Order: sequence, then C-alpha cells, then structure tokens
Amino acid sequence: MYAQNLQVGIEPESGQLPELHKPPLLSGDSVSLKRRELKRYFLQNWALYESLFDLINDDQAFYMQPEALRHPLIFYYGHTAVFYVNKLLLGKYIQQRVDNRIESTCAVGVDEMSWDDLSPGNYQWPAVDEVRTYRNKVKIMVGDFIDNMEFSLPITQDSPAWIILMGCEHEGIHIETSSVIMRMLDSQYLTDNGQWPSFPVTHSAPSKALRNELVPVSAKEIRLGKPTHNDTYGWDNEYGNSDVSVAGFNASKTLVSNQEYMQFVDAGGYQAPTYWTDEGKQWLAYTKASMPRFWSFTNGHYMQRNLLHDVPLPLSWPVEVNYLEAKAFCNWKSAQLEGFVRLPSEAEWQVMRNTLKSDLPTWEKAPGNINLEHYASSCPVDTFEQGEFYDIIGNVWQWSESLIDGFDGFKVHPLYDDFSTPTFDGQHNLIKGGSWISTGNEATRDSRYAFRRHFHQHAGFRYVQSSNEVVPITPVNPYESQSDISRMLHHHYGSYSAAAEHDLQQVVQITRSLVQSGQCGMDKALDIGCGVGRVSFELSRIFTAIDGIDFTARHIQHCLQLKENGQLRYALPSEGELQQFCEISRQQLGFNHAPENLNFAQGDGHNLKPQFAGYDFIVAHRVLDSLYDPQAFLDTMLSRLNPQGVLLLTCAYAWNEEITPKHKWLGGVKANGENQTSEAQLKLILGNNCDLLQEDELVSDYLLDNRSSTRARNHLTVWKKR
Repeated sequence: MYAQNLQVGIEPESGQLPELHKPPLLSGDSVSLKRRELKRYFLQNWALYESLFDLINDDQAFYMQPEALRHPLIFYYGHTAVFYVNKLLLGKYIQQRVDNRIESTCAVGVDEMSWDDLSPGNYQWPAVDEVRTYRNKVKIMVGDFIDNMEFSLPITQDSPAWIILMGCEHEGIHIETSSVIMRMLDSQYLTDNGQWPSFPVTHSAPSKALRNELVPVSAKEIRLGKPTHNDTYGWDNEYGNSDVSVAGFNASKTLVSNQEYMQFVDAGGYQAPTYWTDEGKQWLAYTKASMPRFWSFTNGHYMQRNLLHDVPLPLSWPVEVNYLEAKAFCNWKSAQLEGFVRLPSEAEWQVMRNTLKSDLPTWEKAPGNINLEHYASSCPVDTFEQGEFYDIIGNVWQWSESLIDGFDGFKVHPLYDDFSTPTFDGQHNLIKGGSWISTGNEATRDSRYAFRRHFHQHAGFRYVQSSNEVVPITPVNPYESQSDISRMLHHHYGSYSAAAEHDLQQVVQITRSLVQSGQCGMDKALDIGCGVGRVSFELSRIFTAIDGIDFTARHIQHCLQLKENGQLRYALPSEGELQQFCEISRQQLGFNHAPENLNFAQGDGHNLKPQFAGYDFIVAHRVLDSLYDPQAFLDTMLSRLNPQGVLLLTCAYAWNEEITPKHKWLGGVKANGENQTSEAQLKLILGNNCDLLQEDELVSDYLLDNRSSTRARNHLTVWKKR
C-alpha cells in the first residue's frame, strides 16, 4: 500500500515485474529480468527507509536516545548503507570504501544491551547532512553494482545477488527497529508525510477480544526449518531442520488486546512480584514500570503512542509488551483459568501457522496486517480472521517461550557470521508472526527473529493453556568461546581430524591393528585424558565398552553434549579478534544414535574410582607431561590393566614446573652428572612389569588460528602387561 506511493526511480520495461514489497524469487528464466527485480527491490526498500526517516522534522532528534539501551537514530540512518559497503568489501566485490569515518562509526551497533551492562562509549556521530550525502553515494554505487554484477540463476548463497538481497532484508529489519525508537521520541519531533496512515482509533473492544476464548489444537508431528529448496532469501538460522512432536494444546483465539491486558494492570500485576520471573523483577526494579511501554496515563485517561501520535488507548488493539511482561500476564492468567497458561513454543506457533496455505511472496494480498499492505499501525485483534484464529501472522509479533538456537545442520553465512550466533546464548527469545511493518523475509513463514526478553518491538502475544507447567522447549546449545577449548574441539573434530595422518586417527589405527592381530583383548578400554572425546568415540567402534575420563569438567561436558544431544558448537580464533563459527554433529562421525557402550566421566588419573578397572586396553595420548606425578599415574594405570592388557602412551616430554614439580619429571634432567632422558626412564619404570610391543614417533599439528599452529613430536610406546 505504501510502497506504491514511493517513487523508486524505475520505469517499467518489457516483461512482468513483481509487485512492490514482494521480494524476488531466487529462481527465474531471465538474468536480465531478475536484475531488474533486484534493482527495484533494492530501490523500494531504500525509498521506504528514507520515507520513515523523513518523518523526523528536527535534526536534534537524530541524536536523542529515547531508549537508553539503543543507539540514537543517527546510527541507524547510516547503518543500513554502511552494511552494503561492508558486505561487498568482505566478499571482495568492491575494492574501496566510500567514507571511512562514517563506516567506522555506523558499522556495528551494540544494540543488545541490558540495564546492567550499559557502555555508552564516546561516539563522535556524523552530521545528518553528512549521512544524507553518504547514503546517496552508496545508493548510486550499489545501483551500479546491481546493473553490472555477474550472476546466474537460481541465486545461491555464494552469489553477489545474495549479498544484495541480504542488504535489502537487513534494511527491512531496521525499518522496523527504527520505527520502534521513533515511537519513543516526543511526537513534536515527527511530522506526518502522508505515507504512514494508521488504523482509525476506536475506544471500545469487541466482545470476542474480552472473552478471548481458547481454541483446541490437535497434536502434530512437524519439521521446523526453511527447506533448502525454498525459493526466497533466508537468514542462516532459518536453515537446517528439527523434527518435533507437538502435543495437543489450547490457544487463545486472538492476540491479547489492550483491554484484556488492562485487567492485569488493574489487578496490580506490576506490583505483585509473585507473577514475575527473577529477571522480570530485576527489570521492574530498573524501569519502575507500572504499565506497557507505549501506554501513558494523562488527565485521568489512558493513551497509547503510535508511530506519529498519542491517541486514546485503543482497547481492541493488541497490547505491545516485552517477554517479561507477557510472561507475568500468563502467570497471572493461570490463576483465572484451569490449567497452566504460558506463551506458545516455536513449534506450537508453527502448527498454527501451517494452517495458512499462503506465504510471501506468492500471496495475492496479505491475509493479515503485515508487509505494509494494510495499515501503518496495529488494528483490532478481530479484524483479520485466519481459519479458527485471528492474527496468526501480522498486527504485532508474538513472543514465544522458545530460546533461539540453530537447527541441526545450521551453518553461518561467511559474510555475516555474527547475525545469529551472538543470540544463541539463552537470553534471546523468538518472536514469531511478524507485525504491520514487517516486510520481505520478516513476513515469511520460516522467518526466525529473537530479542532479549526486556526489549520492546512491535510485539505482543497470545497464550496457550496446557495441563502441566512443563514448557516444551529445547535448551540452547551455545558456542564454546574459550579459545583453548575451542582449539581442542577443532583438533578433535575439525575438517582435518578425519585424515589418516592426523595424530588421533593414527592412535585409533594402531589400536585397531593391535585388536585385529590378537595382541589386545576387545572387551573393555579406557581413554584417560580423553579431552573432548574424539578417540573415545572412535574406540567405541572397536571395544565392547569404553570409558573416557578427563580431569577437566568442561571437557567432559562437551563429550556428553555430543554423545547425548548430538551436536557441538565452537568459535575458533581465526585472526586477531576474528572468529569462525563451527558446528559438528554426531552424525558426521558416523553415529546416528548415541553409542550405548561409551561412558564419559570426570576423574583424576592418579586416583581413579574403584569401578574404573579391569581394562584390556588403556590409551593415554599426550597426557604424561600434563600431570603432577607421572610415575604415580603409570602405577595407577598398570593397577587398572588386566594381565596381558595393553597400554598405549604418547608424550612429547615437554615438562613444565608449573604443572609437574621438577623432582617428579621422568627425565630431561641431569642425574649424577649424566643425562637422564624421559624415554629411558619410562622404559625403566614400565619394563619391570610390561613388554614393549611397539615404539615410534607420532607428530601432532595443533591449529592455533588460520595461519599458525604448534607441532609436537610425540614418543609413542605400546606396552603389554605381563
């Protein structure tokens, strides 16, 4: 509706172009037509962004910070143009910057702050006219790039056309977030330009909104995730899949209206700690909130701030709150209804969404108040009927109980590696369904966006009722960010770890040869100092039972995470402060199910619990020189080894007094004026009870970052206990 009022600067040519506000498909028969579709979509989003910021009538407003947890609007005005430059540079599609200073200042917004981690910094914001000039230069540059870039169809994620779509969808996100901040500005700083008309305000709420009856939804088996064959642009967190069994539930027919939420406010909900989570109580203490963010109480009347004006509170419109407020309402509502009331999970919302057969960009007309096809504001909650419900999509975003996380098979896009991964932290809840201003990707069936629970968007909620308080959500699997552990994970599971010459694979191959030749039994094995577990997993294919034990609890946590949950993630240092995000799965190792014969435990190799005994085989790879008493460790290992059992040791003998007191070193010292080597001392200690079966050198290459690694030449010995 609104894009048609914007002059995007393109004259129609032969061939049919898609309607405005509908993103281009990735496929097509003509590159030239697709180029024009991309150009139009780029200019349409650009014009819409300019139209939004054209509402500001005083340049001072660009530098105000009506929301203390977000940057001033001048940042956002420059940011979307900077994004195009940065991504095209990163992809090596262009060779030079447009304006170093603006691109430095408006590149990255620390936009996900909490009240307890504010860091205002000392930003030297550019003048508004400077940013206007900059945006015009970038518009021309990107337009020329689209006109001349080489690409083929269908558009894939390594195509320059994908970067253009990425920039367009990124701008769509900030059209929405910037409009939220504008709602927080004093309305004197905004002037209506005629392109953002809201729904006419009424004072009464329909009876349906007051009752908000519950509608039963049957149990379903569904698959979450954007299919790879989907023909529209997607963000990285949308891809992959997750199969979910959704139990039956009851869901509110409409979104929660201002009038329904008013009952919670009037009941003293904001003053009753019992309804609020611990995080919610902290937020209340910080904000002193007593009503939703966009409400006010003036001269005995409730008002609501829309994009441009304060209006009498429209009772029939959806309430707009953050997750903490929505959750408190649900806890209060539980006392009013039988059963437990909560927000829906992502999967439950998806079950409702799947009842709508149309999706952007193929619908003829949006079936809800979304994609700017109807109003530049919310509207009554019973305006858009969608099957048995209203507003499954559109009007306002809907908070869910689900924390955002990647699906199985999630992979970051190399040109935007920090779009999703910073939110996989257990602090960001998914919002679903889109709002009136959600365009492009935001309005599609598979879109996945998340915000911290205290943030405000154009977001409200509907609630579900279930028979118990168990919320059907999956815990987040965060990225390991500690550099030393990430490097260990990469050594164990990175792309090179499957190579035959890799030190871990050589240990496994030697073990397999010992078993196949009959020199070693195959009943029970121990991987002591197992680290993050790769050798243990491999040995579970060889032995009837395998124990993996490590002194470091965090190592064992990763072992168990991979075994039980089937997935590990880590952020590997690549260069300076840069990281590459990596994900591995149990399936990649060839295990469709958790190996039942594999047990992981934390333990001290000097003093193992009694049950860790009776082993046919023990491996200690690169362990001896990381112990405080290596000889005591060897004695313990021999005591846990069966007669005729085999002990495999590797060590570079890199002794360190901070770890092993010098008098405990096996060698590397002068004894009675003579050199005492660790190799000789090891043979002396073990030779009393064991026969040496094999001796060799094993090289370990340990990656530190993209361009450096450490190499260790390990002494490998294989011993058979007499």
